[in-house]
Amino acid sequence: MEHHGPWQDADQVERTVMQWVGWYNTKRLHSALNYLPPEELEAQHHRSQATTNAI
Repeated sequence: MEHHGPWQDADQVERTVMQWVGWYNTKRLHSALNYLPPEELEAQHHRSQATTNAI
């Protein structure tokens, strides 16, 4: 992350929050999700649904 405060303005806060949300959803390994990032688990789910619906 680029900056941990104190932030100078709302733009810095918004940028930092968006970076954190990006990391949280795409990079963070979650033990309850078999050590996959939430985004990857969701992609796997959608692929499995597409395969199931195609049959």
